[in-house]
Amino acid sequence: MVHTGFNPALVALSIGLAVFASYTALDLGARVRGPVAGPRWPWVAGAAVAMGGGIWSMHFVGMLAFEMGLPADYDLGVTLLSLVIAVAATGAGFAWVARTGGSPDGVLVAGPLMGLGVAGMHYTGMAALRIPGHLSYSPSIVAVSIVIAVTAATAALWLAFRQHGVAQKLVAACIMGIAVAGMHYTGMAAATVTASDAAAHAGMAKAGQESLAVYVAGTTFLILFLAMLASSLDQQRVQQDLQASEARFRAAVQAVRGVLWTNDAEGRMVGEQPGWSAITGQTRAQYEGFGWADAVHPDDVKSSVETWNATVSARRTYVHEHRVRSRDGTWRHYAIRAVPVLDRRGAIREWVGVHTDITEQREAEAELRESNEEIQRYAYIVSHDLRAPLVNVMGFTSELDSARLEIGAALGDHPDAARLDADFAEALGFIKAAVNRMEALIAAILKLSREGRRQFTPEHLDMAAVLQAVADALRHQAEAAGAHVIIPATLPGIVADRLAVEQIFGNLLDNAIKYLDPSRPGRIAVTARSTGPRGICFSVTDNGRGIAERDHARVFELFRRSGAQDRPGEGIGLAHVKALVRSLGGRIDVSSTLGKGTTFDVTLPSRAANADLEAVEPTPMAAE
Repeated sequence: MVHTGFNPALVALSIGLAVFASYTALDLGARVRGPVAGPRWPWVAGAAVAMGGGIWSMHFVGMLAFEMGLPADYDLGVTLLSLVIAVAATGAGFAWVARTGGSPDGVLVAGPLMGLGVAGMHYTGMAALRIPGHLSYSPSIVAVSIVIAVTAATAALWLAFRQHGVAQKLVAACIMGIAVAGMHYTGMAAATVTASDAAAHAGMAKAGQESLAVYVAGTTFLILFLAMLASSLDQQRVQQDLQASEARFRAAVQAVRGVLWTNDAEGRMVGEQPGWSAITGQTRAQYEGFGWADAVHPDDVKSSVETWNATVSARRTYVHEHRVRSRDGTWRHYAIRAVPVLDRRGAIREWVGVHTDITEQREAEAELRESNEEIQRYAYIVSHDLRAPLVNVMGFTSELDSARLEIGAALGDHPDAARLDADFAEALGFIKAAVNRMEALIAAILKLSREGRRQFTPEHLDMAAVLQAVADALRHQAEAAGAHVIIPATLPGIVADRLAVEQIFGNLLDNAIKYLDPSRPGRIAVTARSTGPRGICFSVTDNGRGIAERDHARVFELFRRSGAQDRPGEGIGLAHVKALVRSLGGRIDVSSTLGKGTTFDVTLPSRAANADLEAVEPTPMAAE
């Protein structure tokens, strides 16, 4: 047997190679895991060369550090084969895990295969050793070295496909490098060298080994340095892309007249907030923490805090409005929209939000509301004032009708008595018809003016039940017209005023029954579909007369009717429906083909804007 040992300097060099290779492979492997521009295979190949080549170089330097007092040489073909095994095994492992997205199952499959490849590289490299003697191995220690290789490879793959900062990667690379070196030197410890008789007194033969180790290590460090340089250049590209993306985002925010800001998870402003400072005039010392709340209107602070609490509790997008004091001291209205940014554990890391100035919009809406209210008041006053003289007209018409008999008696047998009585009766008929028409018009105007001042009471509505009740109320008319009204057993529910919804669909179903085509059996169907996360479209479709295309927009106008006027009506039903739909925050559209049928689409919010039917457990804010 030959007494063996290790050169401490070369041992340290081999461990340094293993750590450097591990760091490079972890860095390149992270790019395979993340979103990269172009194909992934160059990064897989780079990680394979860095890890496989680094492990092989560490193994080769570790072999050169092995001192056994015998002349040694290496078979070039077998040595290169060991390098190919190392690169191929690590490459296959990285490729498989990249394909499976770094899942635990993928790591558990690729890790053992990669570890067996590394162990194969080690013992193939040992087989390349040419000495005047024999090598034998302890099976138990060989098994331990293979376990170390498999564990180290699995850990390398698991670490490579996880998020890491520089400090985390350095720690992981040190652990990985020491594990790889531990596998190598455990494998070396499994070997026993027995010198042949001819080499028993050959003495120490290590000329050139240290120089060869330096050459191998230097070449490997150069390769790893180039790999790190490529990684650094790619990191600069990624950084430039991020900067360009951020610039585009800020430009987009400015394009919509918004101000960008960020808060931490509790709502504290941290760091520079140039947008917020620009609109409020607050300095960093003033707005940091919860100082930003000092710029919010005192009447709006409470609602802002309560809305924030509910948003944090529900982990949803923060949507709110409040007034903010500008740097000139005036109050401006802002619409706020903020989204939470989550960390890997799913916890809220920060909030990114935008304040959009909507002052002009709110002022225009206030003016419009005031104008509408004024119009409603004017309509009410005019209708009320018109009704007073109309009552007088109706009263005196009745008096004239009563006096007609007296006039007839007074005329007696006058030759023109019959003609005068007929003319008198005809004139009174015209007056009565005009009075009744005027009364109906005034009643319609009053009805619409009252709708503008009507207070709605939102509640959860089972639309299938509500519409079935409306259809049941019209069953007599439908049966008389030979019509079949179809209401599905299930329809999406909404939150709205029950009476308003009943009036809307009662008018639509009544019109559908009233204007059916008598030449075919009537069919009226109600359907529903979602129009997004906040809207439901209910469609009332019939196979009736249809409406000419030129009249589609006019049917919603007050006192306007289309088609043959053979049914009673004043032309106020659809105008009333449109007013109600608008009041509920929805819209109504019509599509029709003359002679085939009509569809009215009523789109209503699934939840009323002013409904507060579900309590949200608040999450306390530190600002409270």
